[in-house]
Amino acid sequence: MLKQLFPIKHVAGYISSLVLSAVALVVLLDIPAGSKMAILLVTAVLQAAVQLMLFMHVGESEDKKSVYINIAYALFVALVTILGTLFIFVWGWYS
Repeated sequence: MLKQLFPIKHVAGYISSLVLSAVALVVLLDIPAGSKMAILLVTAVLQAAVQLMLFMHVGESEDKKSVYINIAYALFVALVTILGTLFIFVWGWYS
């Protein structure tokens, strides 16, 4: 009975999120910038996967196709926003 009521997936997700956040603090160490960015990228992708799978229940939907289409669209919008900002402000296309 207690096993059914205890949210083991949520606790595991919470602990793994804390661990991944702590690993991301490695950017405070004195290591090369490329290594820092690689570690941040890997931990960010893993953190997003943990959040999607354990907290947002992506794999539990019956209509999996629409869920993944929505995720792909969100990634597209994020990339357009980031690259548009870089295009305008960093590469000087605002004048």
